[in-house]
Parts: sequence; structure tokens; C-alpha cells
Amino acid sequence: MGGKNTANIAFIGFGEVGQTFARGFLKHEGVRISAHDILVGSAAGARLADQAASIGVTWCTAPESAAQDADFIFSAVTASQAEAVAAAAVAWIKPGQIFVDINSAAPSTKMRAAQMIAASGAAYIEAAVMAPVLKPGLQVPILSGGPFAAAVSQRLNALGMNLTPVSDEYGIASAMKLCRSIIIKGLEALMVDCAKASECWGVKDDVFSSLQATFPAIDFHALAADMRERVATHGVRRAAEMAEAGEMLAALGINPDLAIAVSAAQLRGAKPKNGGEG
Repeated sequence: MGGKNTANIAFIGFGEVGQTFARGFLKHEGVRISAHDILVGSAAGARLADQAASIGVTWCTAPESAAQDADFIFSAVTASQAEAVAAAAVAWIKPGQIFVDINSAAPSTKMRAAQMIAASGAAYIEAAVMAPVLKPGLQVPILSGGPFAAAVSQRLNALGMNLTPVSDEYGIASAMKLCRSIIIKGLEALMVDCAKASECWGVKDDVFSSLQATFPAIDFHALAADMRERVATHGVRRAAEMAEAGEMLAALGINPDLAIAVSAAQLRGAKPKNGGEG
């Protein structure tokens, strides 16, 4: 078991990220967790409720119920819903509570969300998750930003997280995340199409051998298989993230067409699935 740090934690959105983090937090004595997801009332929502119960999380049918006694409120939805969740939270969030926005949204989205939450008297923490969460769990690297980032990161790290404050200003952490995502998600989309086309022509081994001669440190067969799986499993979320990257580029006066094309490619390669937000 972990230490005896105590905290009440709420998750708005209880998909892969919320469930993974909840399991990690509950290794610490004195931690209580509640959760809500937009899928409440659906068959998928019923499955999430069962999952929450199996983990030891209190399932709530409304976000305000989940957040009522929370010290930390994690917004773990999708990039496209991040701002809407922050806007809705204004109706029920309380002064002194801490809203941790871990969605992969554009810097401008996070800045608008921060302004709304701050007006309610609560603290807003911008958080950018820098790697897939399943293997590292709570130890996944996260960049945090905002005037409260350093103090809140210290508190959450005591509960097993791995937050690194990067700026007192909002937007910097998300910019670092999305600039990196342009490369990572773009490479995934390119590798999926390259592998498909070379397989159709029966030239994949030749193409990958040629690529490996240029980049000898990379096993392109393994990379292609890994990236195809990532897109299939996480393409919907990655597509939303790349749409946010496009918004970031457009706000800078940079043509966003490439990011939007990557977003479409990620969505095209995703396998349909039922699950919670985030």
C-alpha cells in the first residue's frame, strides 16, 4: 500500500485514464474517489458503473454529486469536450477546490477553461499527459501549468503522481504536449498508410529494409505494428487531440491543414468501441 496521505478525488470522465488513475490513487490509505461519466444511463454507462464498483470508486449520476466533497476534481474527458466540462463545472464547483484539466486540448482551450474556473474561486491546473497511461499508471509524466501548479503538483506527487510544473502561465504545458503530438500522431498516421500500401504491393519488407538503412536504430516492422495498434485503440481520442493541435497552429497563423489531415487519418484507423470519456 502507499502512504497515508488523505484526499477526496473526483473524476469527471471515467474512461481509460480515469480508471487507471483511480486504481493508483486507491493504493494510498485515506483516499476516497467518486466518478461521473456522460455515459450515465446507457448500457456503456452501466458497464462503467460496474467497473467503478470493482475498483472501489463511488459512482455518481451527476457531476456535481461526484465533486461535492472533492479536494481535487480531474477532468478526464475528450479534447473536444474539455471546455464544455469546465463551463458546466462553474455551476457547482466551490472555492478552494482544485480542478485538474488533464485533457489534450489546445493552449487557447485551456486558457479559456482556466478563466472560467478561476472566476468561481476554485483553482485551475493545466495538465498535459505526455505518454500513454496504461503501463506507467499514476507515474506517467505530466506537465503542469498555472499559478498553482507547483504547490498542487507537490500535493499530487505525494499521492503517487509524476507532475512537473513548467510554467506559471496557462498554455505552455499544452503547447509542449501538442507540438510533440504533431510529430508522434503524424508519424503514426504515416506509418499506418505506408504499411498498408506496401503490403498491398507486396513490397513491405523491401520498403522497411530501405527505411532501416536510413534510420538503423529503428525496427520498422515493430514500429509499424505498434503504431497500427495505437491508432486502432486510441484513434478517436488522438483525432480530437490533433484537431486541437490544428486550432493551436491556426491561432499562430500557421496553416493547420496537415494537423487536420492527421486528425482525419487517426479517426479513419480507429476501431469502434464503447467506453467512457477520456
